[in-house]
Amino acid sequence: MFAIYKKEMRSYFIQMIGYAFLAFMLLLFGIFFTLICVRGGDGNFQFVLSNVSIFFFILIPVLTMRLFSEEARQETDRLLFTSPLTITAIVLGKFFAAISLFLMGLIITVALPLLLGRYGELPISQIAGAYVGFFLLGAACIAIGVFISVLTENQIIAAVGTMAAIFVMFIMDGVAAGMPTSTFSSLAFVVFLIGVFGAVWYNSTKKIAAAILAGLIGIGVAAGLYFVNNLIFDGIIVRVLLWFSIFTRFNFFTRGILRVSDIVYYISFSALFLYLTVNVIEKRRWR
Repeated sequence: MFAIYKKEMRSYFIQMIGYAFLAFMLLLFGIFFTLICVRGGDGNFQFVLSNVSIFFFILIPVLTMRLFSEEARQETDRLLFTSPLTITAIVLGKFFAAISLFLMGLIITVALPLLLGRYGELPISQIAGAYVGFFLLGAACIAIGVFISVLTENQIIAAVGTMAAIFVMFIMDGVAAGMPTSTFSSLAFVVFLIGVFGAVWYNSTKKIAAAILAGLIGIGVAAGLYFVNNLIFDGIIVRVLLWFSIFTRFNFFTRGILRVSDIVYYISFSALFLYLTVNVIEKRRWR
């Protein structure tokens, strides 16, 4: 894993992508710091972090668009995937390289609130909480970008796909608000999810009988619960969609509220997309 990590970190700065990312990230911080803290006279630096996070749909694709798509385009992925390294080690090496560059830029920005601290008292706990949330949110978005990068050999498509995915998650609250909340529509949604799970199971194991059996059992359990107590299904569509609203939980961090559930959520979210990335590569490796 460390060999992959070093390779990716070196390539970020050989190809100028690392410099471009850091420059753009620091430019965004500089703009919002000037508008909010300097000209606006507001010492709450967490507002700067909150505003910069809106631009993750531009920042993150710069980091992730080439991680796997470039390997596929140059056909060096065959050498990589047949190496003694495990697929998990390869994915984690690339992921941690992107995380490290993101963290490098974030550490540089700490100079801004320290500068503010010379002119007055700052809400240190809120700023620290906002930094933790900003990092976790960035890690979740990077995991999404890594997953999308492995789906295509075109860097532009990978970048656009990552932009679209992060933007959809940014507006997920609005999308969830427009979803039906009736018990029957919720049951239909659960059946759809069971079907998706069965398809993923079949894609992973190629055992169609086991996938169909698991799907039928899941549908049977869902139908049984519906007839026993259909209130269980009330608003389940909204709850599922809100799970993908990664920006909503960031608001707690900006208030200095560090909840274990939110930290676990971001770690679990990142782990899910990294697992999906490993799964896609494993299928491709033995194709």
